[in-house]
This record gives sequence, structure tokens and C-alpha cells, in this order.
Amino acid sequence: MEKQPRGLQGRDAGSRHSPSTIRVPVLSPEGRPLMPTTSARARKWIASGKAKPVWNDLNIFCVQLLVKPSGTKTQDIVVGIDPGKLFSGVAAISKKAVLFTAHLVLPFKRVTQRKQAQKILRRARRGKRINRNLPFAQRAHRQKRFDNRRGNKLPPSIRANRQLELRVVRELVKLFPVTEIVYEYVKARGDKGFSPVMVGQKWMLEQLSKIATPNSLEGWKTSILRKHLGLEKNKDNKSIQDVTTHANDALALCASRFIEYKAFYAANSRGHHWIGSIQLTDAPFKVIARPSLYRRQLHFENPSKNGVRKRKGGTVTPFGFRSGDLVRATKGKLTVKGYIGGYSKPNKVVSIYDVNWKRLGQFSVSKTKLLKRSNGLCVV
Repeated sequence: MEKQPRGLQGRDAGSRHSPSTIRVPVLSPEGRPLMPTTSARARKWIASGKAKPVWNDLNIFCVQLLVKPSGTKTQDIVVGIDPGKLFSGVAAISKKAVLFTAHLVLPFKRVTQRKQAQKILRRARRGKRINRNLPFAQRAHRQKRFDNRRGNKLPPSIRANRQLELRVVRELVKLFPVTEIVYEYVKARGDKGFSPVMVGQKWMLEQLSKIATPNSLEGWKTSILRKHLGLEKNKDNKSIQDVTTHANDALALCASRFIEYKAFYAANSRGHHWIGSIQLTDAPFKVIARPSLYRRQLHFENPSKNGVRKRKGGTVTPFGFRSGDLVRATKGKLTVKGYIGGYSKPNKVVSIYDVNWKRLGQFSVSKTKLLKRSNGLCVV
């Protein structure tokens, strides 16, 4: 890059500020999103009775005004989505602050495994009713009832990934006056025909258009902008639940609506330069996943001793809890906070899991307290 002429703004991104600059979402008395405010001002509003605290499904603290707001003008707020196969990043920013960042744990592997198991069981059931001693033309093969090979359906694993991203974006739109959504568009390189990230991109952009104005940005442009902003990228282990794995890419996608790399021509020089700037501030960081619920089934596939088949699945417990409920439980000196994932009726205990759906232990029902009903999301 050649010399820049005077008077043009370069990368005036600034350094991260203290945690006191975190912005708090603001809702009108009718529930419409307004421009966020500082945490100090939000505390004053609550203390004076002008607002009340509210938490949404993403466990984000916000305030809802109880009086008429002094103004309803809004600035541009952009949401960025960095899609992946196993993990995704989401961010929301304005020109003056970073408002939200998140690391999404996608359900791709879990859905794939369950669909494979479903396929095996279905094939076994259909094979049982066919008399293979008969000629092939006389066997009880059920003919297809409709054309189910249209070829325009999203695979269940990909659809589940994209639906989780859509759910998070819809929750953000309820908190911030979002004007645009930037989605990273992936293109395979070399001899690769496609990747799971590429499948359903057009469908995703159609769904996003129902929420706000969608735009797409290619991955190599995201990388250049991320480096320009000085944001770190962890390429060694993308499963690490940190802002450096995917959320920073989502921040760069958002910044593309405020910063551009353009050519310039002057009397004695020419080249390219960056135009525009944003402020990088501290923001809430969330790890979001879907609870790994076992849907209600008649019984386990394989019988246990004496041919008895135990019950399997279900989201309701006999103790008033539901699978996916956020609870706090105590056992001796250990206190955990997690999600209901199972129970044992004779022992009167419930199993509690973390956001990655790893069991933290079994806890007595009497020492388990409900914090929040299940909303289909696990958020830390």
C-alpha cells in the first residue's frame, strides 16, 4: 500500500475501554428497542423508578422504560454472522460501541448421529415385514406415495445449524434497532465441490431478509478487515469458547458497513486507503447452545435384563422440572448452576448438565431450585 494523503482517516478503531463502557439495551414502555445506554445511566434509571430490569432469552440484561423516552432517534446497528459447521460467531455493533458477541455451539454432530440411528431403525422395521421366501415381484414392498426426491430440501443437520443462528438474531432484533445483517458467504477453493457451511446459504439469506436488510461478504475480505482492526484469530482450535475463535470474525463483518478500503488519486500519489472508523469497546460475550433433549420414545431399542424395556426420553419430570430448565443445586459443599437433563424417580434426584451438555452430577430434588424455565437455549 502506498503513502496515504493527509486528512484521510485510517484505522481509528481505538483500544478496548474499561468494562464500565458496556452498553445496556433499552426498551420503550411498549417494548420497542431503542438505542442502548451506559450501565451507569441504566442503574440511575432503575434507582429513580424510571425503568425496570429485564432479561431476555439470551440472558442479556436490559432495561425497559416506565416513562416516555426523551427521544426515539436511532443510529445504524449491524449484526454479523460468521457461519461454520460446528461453531458460529455472532456480533452486534454500532459505530461507537460493540454491543454483543457470542460463540454458538451448533448441533450438527448430534443431529447427524440421530438421523443415522433413525435410518437404521427404520430399515430394520421395514425389513421385518417382508417375506423373502416369495419372488421379488410378490413381496410387500410399499410403493412411494408422493415424490419425495425433489432435491431442494435442506439436510436436517444444516437446517438445525442455521435455525440456531436465526434464533439468536431474532432475539437481538428484540433488543437493538438493527438496520443490517452481514452474513459471511463461503466459496470452496480448488477441487472442493462444496462444504457443509456452503449448503443453505441462499436459504439463510432469504430468512434474514425477513428480519432486516441482509448483505453478504466473502471470507477473504473478512480476514483483511479483521487484521486491519487488530482483532486476534485463533486458528489452532476453533472449539475454544472464546471471542478470538469466531466472534472476532463476526465483529469484522459488522465493521464492513462502517469501514471501506478504497482507491485514492492525488496530485503526487495514488493507492488505497481505509475510510471510516469504529470504536472497539467491551461487550457481553455469551456461549450459546441447544439443550440435548431426548424426545419421548416408547422404550429403548435394546431390552435390559428379563426382556424389560425401560422408558426413554421425555421433557417432563414428576418433580415439577422440565428438561432444559435452568436450576441451581447443592450437594454438600458443592453448588452448581446448570440445566435439567434427566431424573431418577425412585431416588428423587435430577441430572444437571452444563452448556456443552456434560453432566455435572445428580442432585436431590429438595436441594434444587428453579431459576428459569426452558426456552430451548443454553446460555453462559
